[in-house]
Amino acid sequence: MLELVKGETERIDSRFLEPACGSGNFLVQVLIRKLAAVERRYGKSDFEKRHQALHALMCTYGIELLEDNMEECREKMLIPFSEYLGLCETDDLYRAGAYVLSVNIVHGDALTMKAASGGPIVFAEWSYLGRGLFQRRDFRYESMTQRAAFAIEDGLFADAGRHEIFTPLKVYKPAKISELAP
Repeated sequence: MLELVKGETERIDSRFLEPACGSGNFLVQVLIRKLAAVERRYGKSDFEKRHQALHALMCTYGIELLEDNMEECREKMLIPFSEYLGLCETDDLYRAGAYVLSVNIVHGDALTMKAASGGPIVFAEWSYLGRGLFQRRDFRYESMTQRAAFAIEDGLFADAGRHEIFTPLKVYKPAKISELAP
């Protein structure tokens, strides 16, 4: 399965969503490949290596119906990230990674597009702006799937009136790693 998406796993900023992520076996392998790409491109610069590794983590998403599986997925994803960077639990970068996973690995039902709380599933789109700054914008999962349907049915730009699907629910101010670490 990973070989089918090999080119995308080698792009640090390529986004992966596993709609039934279970305990994270697929997402962990995607992250390991992304971290290998970080090492190839940024291994000589500790600053860029750390920030790009976090960005790779930020670009992996999952939805899981069972709470215990969701928690296990978050924990498993944090292992290769922290091992690659040699982090301990008190490091800001470790805590920022744990925070990102708490946002990106969602407890919910991908079919109904509802979070376990009953509200809509919301995902954060993370961007690395450079110079140690990250930008977060939140989107409803339902809107993201509609975007794909519009692209197929009518052509990507066929109906400019549907621009509301490109509008985020919330835009956060750019933040440094220390500001992402709760």
